[in-house]
Amino acid sequence: MKKTITLLFSLVVATVQAQNADSVAIRSIYNETLAHGKSYEWLRHLTKQIGPRLSGSTGAQKAVDWTKQLMEQQGFDRVFLQEVMVPHWVRGAKEEAYFRIGSKKTTVPIAALGGSVATSPKGVEAGVIEVKSFPELRALGPEKVKGKIVFFNRPMDPTKINTFEAYSGAVEQRANGATEAAKLGAVGAIVRSMASNADDSPHTGGMRYATGVPLIPTAAISTNGADLLSKSLKENPGLTFYFKQNCESLPDAKSYNVVGELRGSEKPDEIIVVGGHLDSWDLAEGAHDDGSGCVQAIEVLRVMKALGYKPKRTIRAVMFMNEENGLRGGVKYADLAKQNNEKHIAAVESDNGGFTPRGFGIVGTPAQRAKVDPWKPLLAPYGLAEIGAGSGGADIGPLAQLGTVLFGFKPDSQRYFDYHHASVDTFETVSKRELELGAASMAALVYLLDTHGL
Repeated sequence: MKKTITLLFSLVVATVQAQNADSVAIRSIYNETLAHGKSYEWLRHLTKQIGPRLSGSTGAQKAVDWTKQLMEQQGFDRVFLQEVMVPHWVRGAKEEAYFRIGSKKTTVPIAALGGSVATSPKGVEAGVIEVKSFPELRALGPEKVKGKIVFFNRPMDPTKINTFEAYSGAVEQRANGATEAAKLGAVGAIVRSMASNADDSPHTGGMRYATGVPLIPTAAISTNGADLLSKSLKENPGLTFYFKQNCESLPDAKSYNVVGELRGSEKPDEIIVVGGHLDSWDLAEGAHDDGSGCVQAIEVLRVMKALGYKPKRTIRAVMFMNEENGLRGGVKYADLAKQNNEKHIAAVESDNGGFTPRGFGIVGTPAQRAKVDPWKPLLAPYGLAEIGAGSGGADIGPLAQLGTVLFGFKPDSQRYFDYHHASVDTFETVSKRELELGAASMAALVYLLDTHGL
């Protein structure tokens, strides 16, 4: 009995000592990041000197070159590229749109959706059918839809506290609206922007066409524009809508994932990934989506190196290419990991903006999630209260098939869809303090993953 008590006491002491060591290490991570962080100035360069970075564009290649050079300058143990062929869609000349009531024309802001075809050089003008769901559209039938422009006007649900849940409830209109409208003979589709605020900035995003269905042009309209069009339709059901867009899809282009790593000292074959996606939509600087995630990932490695921390496991910062309109970078990374028999124990992704940290969503088994529970008191003092089952991230998602546990960084979500995929997603909308807190949060999690494993 005495030996049992002694053993239990020793275990308790060891646990307390380990927690104290972890607490000190995490505090040093935050101190280094908040006092000497580089992520904000890196984001300034990425957004202001390089700017929009849609896959296949000159901006995307400049971002590849710059992030590779940046990680080399930081002295990481290895920096390398992974070649990947990506879609190359271009917007062309700025879109035009208005609705006509008699001889009066009212201009509204639109933006072609990524992957859409162009209108004819003269544009397209037709009557408008407003709907809020696919079942509502189908109930109208071809006799009421043929030859018309379908206007999808279901807003994001403002009662959802988690704005990503509201986004998920509305985004099918953007993704599949053109296909559903074309099945019934529509000549075009206009979709209310996936935005949580009222403004005049149209929010673009990816859409797709089903096989065997006519390809009709589709564009997003700003939320203010959508409200005005809806109101005008109720007052003047016979109005017509005109829009012209000049986009096209070019042959796939060669691009790259950019990878930097710190080599593990004890278990170098076990890999922990932290990353974001380097591409952004062409309308803006891509500060929150996802320049923030990229510079935060690089900062994680910089902080560890600055503190003289020698990781047990190999830690990689990955700048994924083509999340926005294809996810080919994430798929290629996972394919190469499988091909090279790499063991990825965990992956952390930041792709929800550079806002105040709230926690991490975890994709893994109950036993793996339970392994994280003892870490919660260590992270709670830094505002990381929302830690549990959730989503990981689009780019790291393909790693799940390899048994990798996925962690999605969760900042406050309330403002994200004010900026998402729109021209207002600029450097000026990012708080230095919030960005650095996010980087420190990710570094703290990576430290715990490296120290304790899963």
